[in-house]
Amino acid sequence: MSQAMEDLFSVLRFPSISTDSKHAGDVRACGEWYVEKFKGMGLEAQLHETAKHPVVIARNERKEGRKTVLIYGHYDVQPVDPLNLWDSEPFEPVIKDGKIWARGATDNKGQHMAHLLGVEAMLKEKGELPVNLIFLLEGEEEIGSPNLPAFLEERKEELACDVIVVSDTGMVAEGEPTLGYGLRGIACCEVKVYGPDKDLHSGVYGGSVANPATVAARLMASLHDEQGRVAVPGFYDEVVPLEDWEREMWQSVPGMDDADLLAVTGSPALSGEEGYSPAERIWGRPTCEVNGMWGGYQGEGSKTVLPAEAGFKLSCRLVPDQEPATILQRVEAHLMAQAPEGVRVEIEMGHSGKAYVCDPHSEEGKAAQDALKDVFGKEPVLIREGGSIPIIQSMKEILGVDTLMLGLALPDCQIHSPNENFTVENFEKGIELCQVLLEKLG
Repeated sequence: MSQAMEDLFSVLRFPSISTDSKHAGDVRACGEWYVEKFKGMGLEAQLHETAKHPVVIARNERKEGRKTVLIYGHYDVQPVDPLNLWDSEPFEPVIKDGKIWARGATDNKGQHMAHLLGVEAMLKEKGELPVNLIFLLEGEEEIGSPNLPAFLEERKEELACDVIVVSDTGMVAEGEPTLGYGLRGIACCEVKVYGPDKDLHSGVYGGSVANPATVAARLMASLHDEQGRVAVPGFYDEVVPLEDWEREMWQSVPGMDDADLLAVTGSPALSGEEGYSPAERIWGRPTCEVNGMWGGYQGEGSKTVLPAEAGFKLSCRLVPDQEPATILQRVEAHLMAQAPEGVRVEIEMGHSGKAYVCDPHSEEGKAAQDALKDVFGKEPVLIREGGSIPIIQSMKEILGVDTLMLGLALPDCQIHSPNENFTVENFEKGIELCQVLLEKLG
């Protein structure tokens, strides 16, 4: 494993933060590293330009009569702020307590490197693969993959495949093999509330003009009713109900009872839509969440002002068959209807993506379950992911195939947070899993 770990450490050292233009060169350099690595493995590889960050494509020799498998991953990472909360340097990976600590360790360099290294091991041992293989690694997933759909459209013939494999999802608990067959969609927006043309003295003018911070608070509070349901009219109109077999299966999923979730989240109590279990709320029900808010004085002590403006950011997680654009229109209409006179409300639409779901009992789904069982020694759990990977639905619409989501990240891996980590055990099992999966798909 020493060389495999060194390869992983090499890519983890690239500060490939896609959202920060100062790191554009680092994103490119990381992509170039992959190209050279793939070529050294005997694969054909190339760095493809997009309007922002490049895409890496690598493949083996195509042979008739074999299935074609596309392995997707992303080599860009989230920013590391706040840096002072990291226990080690985010781009100087270390191994401690059986885990690899670094930004990108589990989102997503660790997992797709496990697949890459599994392919390399097969090529060294057998000289060829049982399938036609395509690697597609992008550098923009953390900013919503803005250029990948067009890239796929332009090259859908050369990227034609029978199934897509992704390991950018999680395991429900340590040692519990997990196959994801769905993802929630996403729809984001930013709401700004404007009042007076400047901050006002709260004593001299308070009570005579609308306070944007108070209005913003009321708008946020209007988004849910007392039962935890989203109160936006029409929000649930297109929601596809959960299947009975899903609700029954999720009742006993490890790591998803109240105590487990309280331990992982650090919350004092669970809450949410009445009538649904925590697993059902996370994997199969839509939400509308406030992601941030601002307005008025934020410094130490008091500054008695009536702020000129306030605002908040929203993200809605969606399920089949909710359309992001339609949901955002309904959210906008609801908020505008709630806004009182005396303020001006502006809503800026953000990134979005559709929900994804497939049949986990398909031929390829059964092969993935068998591979997980062989590697982890027990029957896998079947789940929908609460998070979003919008490009997976785009790949289904453009390439016409489904995606197998083989989770390797643990619930406490701290993706997008300080001290992101990936267990050494799951990195090693991921290398083995790739080899077993390709054999079963071949």
